[in-house]
Amino acid sequence: MSPPQRTGQQARALLGKRGEDLACQYLLDLGFEIAARNARVGRLELDIVARKGRLIVFCEVRSRSNDHVMSPAQSIDPRKVERIRRAGALWLRTAQIPSSQIRFDVASVLFDTPEGR
Repeated sequence: MSPPQRTGQQARALLGKRGEDLACQYLLDLGFEIAARNARVGRLELDIVARKGRLIVFCEVRSRSNDHVMSPAQSIDPRKVERIRRAGALWLRTAQIPSSQIRFDVASVLFDTPEGR
């Protein structure tokens, strides 16, 4: 009996999780601590919230198996940018973090190799 096939949605979710794992490891290697992953703020979500000293980074992770049509980062449109800004502002209010520097990043992850890049 062959293993069950993954649906497209399951395959995309797995690709996204792998991308988030790589992005988290990259941030950790840069000396950040991961404050939250997949943080829900009302109906909005932040993929990664990282902190290094007074710097808070809200990181949107985009993963693709290839970049033939567009790079992962190119898939972020102005509406998504606005949602990330709103979610970041709400997260900061909820977390009650003292004055900090804020940065919004995009982690563009390609899985055109088995380990990803």
